[in-house]
Amino acid sequence: MGKVKIPPTTLLYPAPVLLVTCKGKKGQPNIITVSWAGILCSDPPLVGISIQPTKYSHGLIKESKQFVINIPTDAILWATDYCGNVSGKDEDKFTKTGLTPLPGEKVMSPLIKECPVNLECDVMQVISLGTHDLFIGKVVVLHVDEEALLPGLEEAKDLIFRETIDIDRCRPIVYIPGGGKYWNLKERLAKVLYTKAPSPDSNRKE
Repeated sequence: MGKVKIPPTTLLYPAPVLLVTCKGKKGQPNIITVSWAGILCSDPPLVGISIQPTKYSHGLIKESKQFVINIPTDAILWATDYCGNVSGKDEDKFTKTGLTPLPGEKVMSPLIKECPVNLECDVMQVISLGTHDLFIGKVVVLHVDEEALLPGLEEAKDLIFRETIDIDRCRPIVYIPGGGKYWNLKERLAKVLYTKAPSPDSNRKE
């Protein structure tokens, strides 16, 4: 069967499911669920999240120039979905979901205790793209639950390629654009750059 052309859209999957916490200079902190997000640079460590200007969290982040990315587990899927469906103007999402705020070390926005990984970020730049604005954040503090870390972190030379996080414990969620569904990660397939290793059959004599 051949290829079929469909109208251009952001059918790039899977997309991460993240809980972003933010806080203005006054008022209570808020949580927004985002999937238009990703890694932008390794050094300095930069990440990006895209938010529509009409969203309540957009104004809080633009005012404070800070946010925290919290990576949820499938155990809090209900709370994750809920935070993407109501506005912080109308609801205290921490109270409604039962999620636990923890103080940030360098930013005003709280961490979410139930998320095993939390990235405190300072906004470096805001780029207006169209329907969304891209917030480029520099990771200034990285928090990981002790039980979610694999051993040997102190010997790691490159955290990008070293297996650092116990995915079996963290159980992240992904979103599939074009389908409107949440999925989890089922199995490990291979290590990155595994094709550089000798093939099992490379020494076989024909």
